This record gives sequence, structure tokens and C-alpha cells, in this order.
Amino acid sequence: MNALKFRFVWLALALAALVNARAAQTRSQRDPAIEGPIVEELRAAAPAAVEAFRAATAAFDADEFAKAEPLYRQVLAQQPNFDAALRRLGACVVRQGRRAEGLQLIERAVAVRRSMPNLISLASELAFPEKGEASQADREKAFGLALECRNLPGGDDLQVLVTIAQLGLRLDRIAAVRSAVDEMLRLRPDSFAPHYYAAIVAAIDEHWILAADEIRRAEKLGLDPAAAENFLASGVRSRATAWRAVRASLWTVAAWAGGLALLYVVGFALSRATLRQIERSDPAVAVNPAELRLRKIYRSVLNVAGVYYYISLPIVAVIVVGLAAALIYGFLVAGRIPIKLAVIVVIGAGATVWAMGRSLFLKVNAEDPGRVLQRGEAEKLWQLVESVAARLQTRPVDEIRLTVGTELCVYERGTWREKLQNRAQRVLVVGAAVLNDFKQEHFRSVLAHEYGHFANRDTAGGDIALRVQNDMIKFVHAMVAAGQASWFNAAFHFLRFYDFLFRRISHGATRLQEVLADRVAAQAFGAAAFEGGLKHVIRASVDFDARAEVEVTAARTDRRPLRNLYDNSVAAPSLVVEKNFAEVLNRPTTDDDTHPGPNDRFRLVQRVPFAATEPLAGDVWDLFNDREGVVREMMETVQKNVARHYDLGESV
Repeated sequence: MNALKFRFVWLALALAALVNARAAQTRSQRDPAIEGPIVEELRAAAPAAVEAFRAATAAFDADEFAKAEPLYRQVLAQQPNFDAALRRLGACVVRQGRRAEGLQLIERAVAVRRSMPNLISLASELAFPEKGEASQADREKAFGLALECRNLPGGDDLQVLVTIAQLGLRLDRIAAVRSAVDEMLRLRPDSFAPHYYAAIVAAIDEHWILAADEIRRAEKLGLDPAAAENFLASGVRSRATAWRAVRASLWTVAAWAGGLALLYVVGFALSRATLRQIERSDPAVAVNPAELRLRKIYRSVLNVAGVYYYISLPIVAVIVVGLAAALIYGFLVAGRIPIKLAVIVVIGAGATVWAMGRSLFLKVNAEDPGRVLQRGEAEKLWQLVESVAARLQTRPVDEIRLTVGTELCVYERGTWREKLQNRAQRVLVVGAAVLNDFKQEHFRSVLAHEYGHFANRDTAGGDIALRVQNDMIKFVHAMVAAGQASWFNAAFHFLRFYDFLFRRISHGATRLQEVLADRVAAQAFGAAAFEGGLKHVIRASVDFDARAEVEVTAARTDRRPLRNLYDNSVAAPSLVVEKNFAEVLNRPTTDDDTHPGPNDRFRLVQRVPFAATEPLAGDVWDLFNDREGVVREMMETVQKNVARHYDLGESV
């Protein structure tokens, strides 16, 4: 018997006195249904002995054993084989210190009749002497007698079941103990003893929460509070508290995982609903009610997903620490602790939690791209931009920023309240590399698409989504810096999954925004102009990337400055450009795309009606006062940026 089981066996034995005391308190209230047949049996055999028997029993129930003994002997003088008198006389003699004599009397009663009262009385006297310890042989004999009682009338008596439980614990017969406890709970749920023994069995089985709950039930039903406290203080309370914390943690993790699954299902359903809605929408309506509902749902789900990320962080931290603790505990149970591995586990868990916290408080200063394009540098460009805003009846941009790449996009600068109140600054970003051969007719349509985002209030929200994306990026960088971005780290897998989940939701919302903005552009200036503009942007991006790759490679090899990327000084491989352009143009739309595939976008705007507008002639560069100066400035910026990473020549 292990030490834990031994401790609870002794606690169970300590209860024997409590059970016996409770039995003594209830003896004075003998059940007439049981006592009546005993008296009638004596009356039939020896009527004159009935009064002496009743007087003896009254004295016995009052613990007046010296008074009861001669009265029982009077009964036996008239009826020597009356087993009830033999049994009770034997108990009186034992209580007066003459144990051997008393046991002989009870054994005579058993010899006369192997009834439940006789057997359990003998079993109790053998197993639980008032002084000293019973021998192993006496315990085995008593246990056999108690089990025999179970097959006799009255075998479900509480005293029988308690005796089986007591002896079963002492003799390590746990199966019999469980059976007795189950029967007690079924027959006597309102008594404290069944719940006490249920607590003992639960503790032996290391079901600590059940053990604590059962002992509290026993206390409410009459168990001495000191006995309950002794049981809890034996280690049950601390273990139950720990397991309650573990159970609560597991339920929390399960609910959290269920929330992640629900978000994934909702995101998947929204993506499919969006695709169906786009296909059947009336192209003559800029935004129909169904699309408005989808946009609102997307925004709500995005906000929930954003908040859920921050709710997830402490749970992930607990999981990381819990897994580390479980691994260390496993080492302890195994009896051997690999010190180096344990140190790595502890340091890894600490570094992960630190990286998680750091990602929330690390501030990254956001900078506007490129530089401001003053109105005096391109008055005609500003006029074109403002005319498109007027055409769409929306507020024009407050600022145009010029960059070195092929960007063409818009955003709003300001607080979240300013964005919601439509008071934030509107910014248009134009990449110099996209402007070569860009027809004003096509540029105007792309501008209409960007203004469509403003008109549809796409740029007014999304602060939570943007913050979550930034914090996830910071978390990844912090984990990489701490050396914890590995397959063995639960937080790393959480980041991978949440990034996937958040992309599915946010990109679905973005695809819907792009389609609606495309519709605005097509309604304003026609599908053909929009298609021409989007194709130009795609080709310019592919061409500039290929040209930059060729030139940077050549400049590094020759250790010379870069040549001009904005004119024909550098030729991109035409086959590569055409191949990449075709791939981008023909790619299918996937759930991971922020924009639908170009051909899908062209197909959707073909059905959009529009009113004829006055065509524009000329290229976008024609709208600048000093194209050469702008190109030179952009190349100097590119040269400086590339020189930070590679050893090139001085400057162009």
C-alpha cells in the first residue's frame, strides 16, 4: 500500500468511532419493524422472559452494560439459544472489558443463526476492538463475515456497508470498497458516512475535486467539521484547488479554440457569400443593400477578430508556461531531469512570454511614404485629381505624395474619430515608376477607383485590424530576435494560424471593397478605361521590378552607380516581363488575395453602365512641370536606398 493510500485508510479508520457513536445515538430509537419480530419470537418460546429482555435492551441502549448483563442472562436461562440475547449479551461483556468472553457469546449466536445482525456484530467486534489493534487474521475473518451479510436479509444495512468499506480499505480490497460506497450512496444519500467514504475512495483514486466535494457534502449532513478539515488538510484541498485551476484552464482553452474555429467558419462563409453576391449584383447600382450588409458584417467580424487576438495572448502565454511546467513535471515523474533541456524549456517559455508582452508595448513610428508633391510642381495633375473627385461628388485629396516605386493608392491620416466623421486628411500616393506611358484617360479611371474607396468609406475604419496586423508583425520579429520562432513553440503555431485566420477575414473584406471601387470607376469613366488603367499599373510594376533587378545586379558586379531606371537606359528582359505580366493578369482569385484576379475584375465591370465623358489626351508625365527633375530626384533616392545594402559607386 503506497503512502498516499495509507494516509487515507487511517483517516477512514478514524471515522469508525464517529460511525459507531452515531449508531449508539440511534440505538435508543430501534426500528419497531425489526425489534417487533425479535420480541415476538421470544414470546412464543419463553413468554416470561419478554419483560427481562426489554429491560435489558433498554439498559443496553443507554450504555448501562453492567445493568443489562444480568437481565440478558435471565433471558438465556429461560431460552439458552435465543440468538438476539446471546449477541447483545456478548456486546455487553465486551464493553465491560471481557473481550474473549464476549466474542464467544457472539459466536454462539452466529452458530445458532447466521443472520445479518449476528454476523455483522461479530465482524465489528473482531475488526474494531476498543483497545489495541485487531490482528490480520481477525480482519480477514471480519471482512468475510461482512461480505456474507451482503447476501442475507438486511445486508444493505449501513453498518454492514460501512464495515465492508472500513475493512476493505485496511485490507486493500478497493473493488469491494467501491461497491459498498456505491451502494451506500444509492441507499443512504442523506447520511454523512457514504459521502465520507466516497471522498476517501476519490482521494485514493486521485480524483481530488470529487474528494473535496464529497467531504463537504458529508460535513453538511452531520460529519464533524474537525474531521472534514483534517481530511482536507491532508493534501486534498491543495490538490483540488490545483486541479480546479487546471480544469478551468482547459475549459478556457477549449472555449478559446472553439472561438477560433467559429471565426474561421464565419470568415469562410463570408468569403463565399461575398463571391456569390458580387456575381449576382446589379452593376448599375454602386452599392446595393445586400453588399452594405456584408460590409457591416465584415467590419464587425474584423473588429471581433481583432479583439480576439488580444484576448488570445494571455491564454497563449498560459499554454506556453503550462506546457513548459508539464514537461518539467514529466521529468520529475520519470525520476530524471535533463538539466540542459529543462533550462532551455524554461528560458524558451520566458522568452516567448517576454516577446509577447514586448510586441504590445513596442512603439513603431509610422512614416508617410515618399515626399509631398507640391501643387506648383504639377498644377495640372492636381486639377485632374480634383476633377475626378468632383465627378464622383466626394471630397478631393488634401495631399499627393510621390514615391520611387509603382504605388498608386490612397489612405487617410488622422485619429479614428476624425476618420469616422470624415474629417481626416485624404492622401494620394503616386509612384514615379508607374507614370511612364501612363495615359491620362486610363490614369483618370484608376483615380476614380481610389476615390471609390473614399466614397465607400473603406479608409475610415480598420484601425483595429491594422493594429492587430502590426502587433502580429512585432510579435514575430520579437520571437525571431529571441530565437523562439520554431516548430516546438506553441506561440509560434498560434501566430501562424491567427495570421492565416485574420488574412482570410480581412482579405475577404478587402476583395469586396476592391470590387465596389472598381464599379465606381467603371460607372464614372467606363469599363474600357478602367481595364486599360489597371493593365498599365500591372505591367509597369512587373517591368520596373525586372528592370531594377537587372540593374542592381549589374551595378553590384561592376561596382558602379545605378543607371536611370525611369527611362530606356535600362532594358528589362522582355520575355520575363511578358511572362510575369501574363501570370499576374490571368491568376485566379483565391481566398488569400487582397484583390480579385485582374481578369475577374475586368469581367465584373463589363456589365457596368456609364455615361460618356470627354476623352483625355496625353500622358500623365505631361501634367508635371519638370519631369527630368523629378526623375533625377527619384534616382538619387533609389541610389541611396540601394547603397545602404550594397557597395556601389558614388552617385549618378
